[in-house]
Amino acid sequence: MGEQKVAVRLSGVRKSFGAVDAVTGVDLEIHDGEFFSMLGPSGSGKTTVLRMIAGFEQVTEGTIELAGRDVTVLPPFERDVNTVFQDYALFPHMTVQQNVEYGLMVAKVGKKERRERAEKALASVRLEGFGKRRPSELSGGQRQRVALARALVNEPKVLLLDEPLGALDLKLREQMQVELKAIQRRAGITFLFVTHDQEEALTMSDRVAVFNAGRIEQVGAPADVYERPATEFVANFVGTSNRIGDAHVRPEKLHLETDLDVTPRDGDRSVLGTVAEVVYAGAVTRFVVDLEDGARVIAVQQNLQTSSTSVTRLRGAPVRLSWRPDHEFSAS
Repeated sequence: MGEQKVAVRLSGVRKSFGAVDAVTGVDLEIHDGEFFSMLGPSGSGKTTVLRMIAGFEQVTEGTIELAGRDVTVLPPFERDVNTVFQDYALFPHMTVQQNVEYGLMVAKVGKKERRERAEKALASVRLEGFGKRRPSELSGGQRQRVALARALVNEPKVLLLDEPLGALDLKLREQMQVELKAIQRRAGITFLFVTHDQEEALTMSDRVAVFNAGRIEQVGAPADVYERPATEFVANFVGTSNRIGDAHVRPEKLHLETDLDVTPRDGDRSVLGTVAEVVYAGAVTRFVVDLEDGARVIAVQQNLQTSSTSVTRLRGAPVRLSWRPDHEFSAS
């Protein structure tokens, strides 16, 4: 395999608002055709980075390249990117077709080509036949897909998405996570996605950059970031992490045993504790366990053959937690 093409490159990018550094020296390469997520809490700098790539914020220091072209000082309309925002920003007085065609009309694309490209874009987001409707006649998920179609119709090299699923309810949000990844595969263009939702980033991304306090803590594939977090912040922000002694163990890697006479498998590590709380969540149950050394940890088990009644009876019960040594990780 040859070297992957770089769609977006940030070199030493810093952004200051007065005396406050919102972004401090970010270096990042995003590959052509990649679904890349910038994940972090509010105020971590991820949205500011997105806005600098789009050209909506000026860089204080450093350079931004798109497909090898330095765009650091170029205005937004001279950058081959489009942005999809959380509020969709659809024109309510226009039909779906007119909304999708709008950018092409501004670019003075002919009427016939505009119509054909808009219909193709709507088909790519599974909204064939919706062209004559107005945004008010659509569901939240449909409006979100119209916004995507409007951005895709201009065939940008990079699509920037700023928390586009944030306004949707949980079930629709989960459906759109799958749909958005499928749209990206069909379109074949680079998606740069900003989110504070860890599960969302892990579900959709080829790679994830975890932001904290204006800098990147770790970049990697979702499994690498989750299974091998590079720092204490990543370990605690991406999922839940238990510190047991000198090691970290994820809650789902802990096996909870109520029969203390049952010995762990050869090679497994184990500790004793008492169940302080039980949280039944349908598919899984979360056990809050106080260990003998005073530490408190969380264990998660699938409810394969249990009910809410049976698991809640374990409050106050002595238990043994065991785990495999290869499921431990350290975080600096």
